[in-house]
Amino acid sequence: DGYTKEVQGPDSVAVLVAVKAKPNRNVKSPLDREFFYHFLEVLNRPEHTGHFNFTDQFRHYKEIMYKPDLEHQIRGKPVIFDMDMSPGDFLALLCLLKAPMEAIDLRGILVSGNGWANPATVDVIYDVLHMMGRDDIPVGLGKITALGAPDLGCEYVKAIPHGSGGFLDTDTLFGLAWVLPRSPRRYTAENSVKYGAPRDTARPELRQPLAFEVWQHIREELKPTDKITILTNGPLTNIANIILSDPKAESVIERIFIVGSHLAGGNGDRGNVFTVPSNKFSEFNFFLDPQAAKAVVESGLDITLIPLRAQRQVDSFKEVTRSLCTAEKTPESSFAYQLLLSMQKLQKNNQAYHHIDMFLGELLGAVFLVQQSHLNHSITQRAITVRSGHVNIDGQTILRGTNGKVVKVLDHLDADAYYTEFAKLLNAKKQSAVVGSFDEQKRMWNK
Repeated sequence: DGYTKEVQGPDSVAVLVAVKAKPNRNVKSPLDREFFYHFLEVLNRPEHTGHFNFTDQFRHYKEIMYKPDLEHQIRGKPVIFDMDMSPGDFLALLCLLKAPMEAIDLRGILVSGNGWANPATVDVIYDVLHMMGRDDIPVGLGKITALGAPDLGCEYVKAIPHGSGGFLDTDTLFGLAWVLPRSPRRYTAENSVKYGAPRDTARPELRQPLAFEVWQHIREELKPTDKITILTNGPLTNIANIILSDPKAESVIERIFIVGSHLAGGNGDRGNVFTVPSNKFSEFNFFLDPQAAKAVVESGLDITLIPLRAQRQVDSFKEVTRSLCTAEKTPESSFAYQLLLSMQKLQKNNQAYHHIDMFLGELLGAVFLVQQSHLNHSITQRAITVRSGHVNIDGQTILRGTNGKVVKVLDHLDADAYYTEFAKLLNAKKQSAVVGSFDEQKRMWNK
């Protein structure tokens, strides 16, 4: 099909065939083809010139970085948030940014490039931080493949559903995020030989920081008595790389809260890797990098698992949206409300989004970290191991009695209390947005 053959006879059609581009008549020009010259001449015409930057579009545009004055601020426990940029992760990020700084001091964000979104979705993180006045928080991008996987052709990432322009949830987030104010910080592909690129790009100083660099920066700024708490909402690739690459890491990590894993009960409840039907009992964050999950679990660090069973206790669109309507809204709670309504509508109207309510469970880690004393929860200790080696078992978490690694597991919580505390966090006036939306930003630039 589609093969074109030169033939003779009554069934053939005479056509003109381009054989060679005309040479440039100006022999002194570096452009050796005539059409090169005409192409550039058209692009450079002043008529109908595009406005490709905010400086042209808005007369009073200014790049403003919002950073809090922390010199006299009482700061709580240092926290690092490791996320893979799924829709739920951005709501979890808002919860951490709303937590009282004297209790939770968010020092940095690590991004898993092998999760639910493309690396360029880092722009949405920058925009959320800008909205909340936290342009001081560094964001580091991790590897785009699982631990030990080749840079191209990672098998696990194929399990993430794809949309028209990339990963399905990347497409969704890019559309919903236009309401956010635009941060001066942007994701960039600029790089240099110093950091592994084949050559220096035009502006290597604008290079996107790496996850391990951000980790090192945070560790070096710790006070002697400080210990880091880590909350993970994605594959454990970044944390495993840190533990395996930094000999000092385990000595400064106080505890890790892992939103992930599935401990199948006796009733045979399934995991959530719906794109790999043969793997019935794995959870996506563990499945996307089972070797990393195994390395972190076996590290001996103080680990609290927030497994699927706990997440599914708080995955109701109806309840979470109802809770956000109970008080006067802030810009961040309005954004969260609209995002949740859009997710609910997508699930109802489009089969491709049948899975999207599972992201509601990802909010639990952040709310638990900030408000656990109000959730009437129960935690037990379990000995577990993480399986890997075949797609049918990758990422499955097995109870091992006394033979596995002992971790804490969140078993139960008061769902009503959870929804109440989530809404209270986002509707609180303290530590609210400094610029509420892109529309508000445009009004400032047009004054």
